[in-house]
Amino acid sequence: MILAIVGPTGVGKTKASVELAKIYNGEIINADSMQIYKGLDIGTAKITKEEMEHIPHHLLSIKEVTENYTVFDYQKEARSCIEEIKKRKKIPIFVGGTGYYLKSVLYDYKFEEEEEENIEKYESLTKEELVNKIESFESGITYDNKNRKRLIRLLNKLEAGWTPENQDFHLLYEDVYLIGLTTERETLYQKINERFDKMIIPLIDEVKPFYLQNLKTKPLMTGIGYKELYPFFENKKTLVSVVEECKQNSRNYAKRQYTWFQNQMNVAWFQVDYNHFENTIKEIVEYIEKKENEK
Repeated sequence: MILAIVGPTGVGKTKASVELAKIYNGEIINADSMQIYKGLDIGTAKITKEEMEHIPHHLLSIKEVTENYTVFDYQKEARSCIEEIKKRKKIPIFVGGTGYYLKSVLYDYKFEEEEEENIEKYESLTKEELVNKIESFESGITYDNKNRKRLIRLLNKLEAGWTPENQDFHLLYEDVYLIGLTTERETLYQKINERFDKMIIPLIDEVKPFYLQNLKTKPLMTGIGYKELYPFFENKKTLVSVVEECKQNSRNYAKRQYTWFQNQMNVAWFQVDYNHFENTIKEIVEYIEKKENEK
């Protein structure tokens, strides 16, 4: 059996994962692309050692923000974690909101490591020429035409025969339970807002050393709560405007997460009872036990 606790940012996934790990003798695998990095703790709401309650956690804080880490890397390492946990006769429990990472592990996604010759083959082409080559396949897909690396990757896939129609993925593992946590939009937004109000001062302390080192790596420039603070340090934005921007970006991200999980994975959704969280856990356990008994 494999469990995956998914849902939008701030909904309560971390707490649920620990409670379920205690019930099912599980070990937890991080499925948040930002929590991979060391030092990005406050802004990512990374679980603390106390909150872990002695439950083993994997793929947390394993890379420096200056290191490159891809979904391909995650796929390999997470699948390895699954096998190791199962060998210990324990249950792998994924938790996080990066759906693409999770789907790449649990489904038969196939990635090919980018060989130097594939990159060099298109090195002389401009972005416009890359786009023209992609358009010549008339695939009808949408893509980012400003990111050179992604254009090259897409062109390689198209030349290898990939089309949107053959993108039919299947679960690789048996007994996978995709558990989604949800709540009313107003409640979620309130929690997101309150979380940023509480974290902003320690978050400044977390981000400032990166700014002083003039680090502008991908995780720092894409992570909510990190990229917004750089203009504040440069005296281009007020702290009030930065906090509001972080809240808005988090709310928008939560919307995208809902949409992604609802469209991409067969998730069983559970309404979170924040006043009596044990009721939510009970409902999830009853759902899992029912499914297990139906076999």
